[in-house]
Amino acid sequence: MMDILMYLFETYIHSDVELMVDQDELEEELLRAGFHQNEIYKALDWLEGLAALQNSDTRPVFSVGDATSTRIYTQSEMRRLDVKCRGFLLLLEQIKVLTPETREMVIDRVMGLETHDLQLDDLKWVILMVLFNVPGNENAYTQMEELLFSTEMGMLH
Repeated sequence: MMDILMYLFETYIHSDVELMVDQDELEEELLRAGFHQNEIYKALDWLEGLAALQNSDTRPVFSVGDATSTRIYTQSEMRRLDVKCRGFLLLLEQIKVLTPETREMVIDRVMGLETHDLQLDDLKWVILMVLFNVPGNENAYTQMEELLFSTEMGMLH
């Protein structure tokens, strides 16, 4: 499923190609690209959940504490997000790339993935997708992109 999400993100977000709105056409394109029907449905459902985060009427209510509070992860979240992933989320919050609310959105979308082997690179893609799709986070999205490019060059450890 992550492969499909990354394919869509790279194909439509980081290109001049206009995003197709017709779900049937999108499914056909993904089938032609070699993805399996079942995984396509899961990815499209995941994207619908991401789209719901934009709408205040359908957005889940995230309980976020004040600026001095600490996020305590549930057992299922800790199984999905290893220590490196949780540390990266904390770093992004500390440097103001993520707010407590966008952090919760990222965790929500991570938990919506049907994977038990989430890697740090996968988490970074989820963060980019959330920041790109939630209005008002354009600056944070740009910061995240810059952070990713600098880490690929070995500047951030």
